[in-house]
Amino acid sequence: MNFKKQLYEGLLTKNPVTVQLLGMCSTMAITTSLFNGLGMGLAVTIILTCSNILISALRKVIPSQIRIAAYVTIIAGFVTIVDLAIQAFVPALSTSLGVFIPLIVVNCIILGRAEAFASKNGILASAVDGITQGIGYTLALTIVCVIRELLGSGTFGGGLLNGGEGIRIIPDPYPAMQLVMPVGGFLVLGCVIAGSQYMVKKLEMRNKKKEAAK
Repeated sequence: MNFKKQLYEGLLTKNPVTVQLLGMCSTMAITTSLFNGLGMGLAVTIILTCSNILISALRKVIPSQIRIAAYVTIIAGFVTIVDLAIQAFVPALSTSLGVFIPLIVVNCIILGRAEAFASKNGILASAVDGITQGIGYTLALTIVCVIRELLGSGTFGGGLLNGGEGIRIIPDPYPAMQLVMPVGGFLVLGCVIAGSQYMVKKLEMRNKKKEAAK
C-alpha cells in the first residue's frame, strides 16, 4: 500500500470524474451549489470507503458467480444508512439532492472500485482507496460547483453561507444563468477535465525530465 501514490491517483491520474468519467449523472445534476457538491462528495466518500472495507473483508467468501449482486447488496445497505442519516440530521441536503442519494447504489464509481480494487486487495489498502477516490470525487465536484454557482448564479457558498443564500459576488443582472442548466454543466465539466489533463501531462513531463537528469 502506497498512500501517496493512491492519493495522487485519486486526485489526478485516476480521478473518478475527470479521468474515469464515472458518475456523470450526479455530477451534471447536483453541481449547482457548493452545499450540494460537498454533501454529495462526503456521502459518496463514506459509502465508497465502507463498501470497499466490507467487500475486501468478504472477497474470499463471495462466490465469483454472484459477486456483482453481492456488491450491489452491500452498497445498497450503506446507501440506505447514509440516506436515512442525511434525512434525519441534514434535511435541507436531502431535499436538495433528492433522488441522487438513493441512486448512489448504482453509481459506477462505487461498483467500479469494488470490482477493480476492493475485490483484489486487503482491507487497509481498500479503505485508503475509498478515501482517496472519494477525495478526488469531492474535489472535482467542488470545483465544478464553485464555477457554476459563481458564474451562473453570481454567488459563493450557496446553502452554507449567509443563511443559505450564499455570498453574492456578481450582481443580479450579470451572471450567465445558462451555466446552472444542463448545458452549462457539460461546458464547465469539459473545461475542468481539460485543465486536469493539462496538469497531468505537465507533471508527467516534469517527472520524465527529473528521471532523465539522474
